[in-house]
Formats: sequence, structure tokens, C-alpha cells
Amino acid sequence: MDTVPTEVPEGAGAIHTEPARGAATRPRVKILLLCLVVIGLLGIVLLAASREVATSPANARTARPVLTPPRPPLTAAEEEYALALWPIHNEVKASALKMTLGGLSYKIGELDRAALKIRIEQSSATFRSAARRIAALDPPASLTRAHAMYGDAVRLYQQSGAEMLRVTDDGRVEHLVAAQPLSMEASETLLKVGDILWPSEYKPN
Repeated sequence: MDTVPTEVPEGAGAIHTEPARGAATRPRVKILLLCLVVIGLLGIVLLAASREVATSPANARTARPVLTPPRPPLTAAEEEYALALWPIHNEVKASALKMTLGGLSYKIGELDRAALKIRIEQSSATFRSAARRIAALDPPASLTRAHAMYGDAVRLYQQSGAEMLRVTDDGRVEHLVAAQPLSMEASETLLKVGDILWPSEYKPN
């Protein structure tokens, strides 16, 4: 009796090789690190946006009555301090943003290590200058705590920049992830001080 040969499924008997585990893992780690950096940036932006929305005139009209008394206007001494700190504040914010965006640009391949190093060093120089100028200010007693908070924020930015700068030595993007919480904390501190000295980013005259 004739037998019909059984069809062998295509590819049967072939030897399958799997890619090296490390090669498959590395891209996933890089994608995860990029997502963490982007989430951190979005968190800063959303935090700032929520504060602006909360202080908008429309929200002020629809909000429930505030039980606490309104904040008294700044005294002459407080106004003088706010005026002196304002240009430093602008430089610190701009340098922080430049440094953070530099790290993100490096991660997505728009900047190489040399360009990233230049950007971080420029921001770090601004932070060092800001720290010296802040230390030279003489805040009134009522703003001593705000003055100390601002100095702490600048130091956090400096620490973040130093951590990011390590990327230019070894190329490990993990340094960007480690630097991000420092910048986040510094940004939140600046917002708190800004609420005291420049409500809704009030510009001293």
C-alpha cells in the first residue's frame, strides 16, 4: 500500500537563533531613559501652567471666597530686594531651560558630547555668577527664608549641571536621569520664591 508522504511544515528542522539578550535590552533601556527625561520636562511645564491658570482673572472670579486675608503689598525694602533679584532670576531660568533642553537634544541625537559640554558649561557659569550675586544681596528680615531658598535652588542647578557634565566623559545617559530630579526640585523652589516676590511673574518697575 502506497503511503503519502506527510508534508513537513515550512521551516521545520531549521535552527533558530535568538538575538543576544543584551542587544535587545539596550535599545529598550535607552527608550525608557528618554521617556523619563521627557516626563520630567513635561512635569515642569505642567506645574508652571497650572499655577498660571490658577491665578488667571477668570479663575479668580469663579473661585470660592478666600478665607485667609490677602497678602499685604511688599514693603519698600522688600520691593528693593525683589528688584535686585529679578535680573538674576531671569538669567537663572533661561540657563536652566537651556541646560535641560541640551540634555534632551543630546539624548535624541541632535547634539554630540562636545556641543552638550559647551552648553552645560555656559549654564554652569551663569549659576556660579548668580550664586555670587545672590550672596552679595542683603534681604530684609521678612525675606531671609526666601533668600535662602533661592540660593538653595541655584546650588541644585549647579549639582544637576555637574551630573549632566559626566555624560560628556563616559556617554552614559543615566547621568541625565540622575540630574533631572535636581533640576525639578530647583524649578519648584523658584516657583515658590516667585509667588512671594513676583506673583504671576510680576516684573518690578
